[in-house]
Amino acid sequence: MEARCGTMEQLARQLAAVVDRTGLEGRYAFTLEWWPENRPRPAGSDLPAMFGALSEQLGLRLEPTRSAIEKLVIDHAQKPTDN
Repeated sequence: MEARCGTMEQLARQLAAVVDRTGLEGRYAFTLEWWPENRPRPAGSDLPAMFGALSEQLGLRLEPTRSAIEKLVIDHAQKPTDN
């Protein structure tokens, strides 16, 4: 993942189900290299899992907590009727 002018809020949205509580404002350039935990790691790869990469490469820490998040739920949809 690479950002050239990204905010912490944008990073949190990319990570999904993460709330930005860093208090850091402004824009940042960074590269985050990680390997998905649910995929077999190629031989010789030393890339960390995402949570480890956040800590090792960006100095950020994820803490489990409960928080209200906005969700859009569509419980019904139908085709419009002809005029």
